[in-house]
Amino acid sequence: METFGLKIIASDRVFYDGRCLSLVIPAPDGEKGILPRHENMVIAIDVGIARMELEECKWTEVAVGTGFAEIVNNRVTLLVDTAERPEEIDIRRAQEQRDRAEEQMRQKQSIQEYYHTQASLARAMNRLRLAQDKKWNL
Repeated sequence: METFGLKIIASDRVFYDGRCLSLVIPAPDGEKGILPRHENMVIAIDVGIARMELEECKWTEVAVGTGFAEIVNNRVTLLVDTAERPEEIDIRRAQEQRDRAEEQMRQKQSIQEYYHTQASLARAMNRLRLAQDKKWNL
C-alpha cells in the first residue's frame, strides 16, 4: 500500500516522523483528508483532533493546536502549537484549565484577552474530548 512521509512538529518537540497511509486534520472549514500523492498545498490547522492511519485499518488520534500543514512532493509537514496523545493528557489539569477559562469568560475583558481566553478554552475542551473518548474505549 502506498504511503507518504509525515512529520509533526509541535512547539516543544518533534511529535512524529515516519510513514503514513492517510491523515485527517482539523481545518477552519472542516476536516481535510490527505492521501499519498496529494496535491502540493498549504492548509491551516485548527484546534482539534487529527487522525493518522499508520498501519492498515489502525488509526491514531492526536490532539493538535493551531498551525498549518505543508504538502510537498508526497511529504506532509504539520507545524502546530501542541500535539498530544490521549495517554499524555492530564485530565485533572485539563479540567482545571477549562474551569479557569470559563470563569475568565464570565468576567469583563478586553477583546484581546477575550480571544486569548477563548483559545485556551478550546484547547482544554479538545484535550478533554480526546482523553475522555479514549478512557471509555478501553
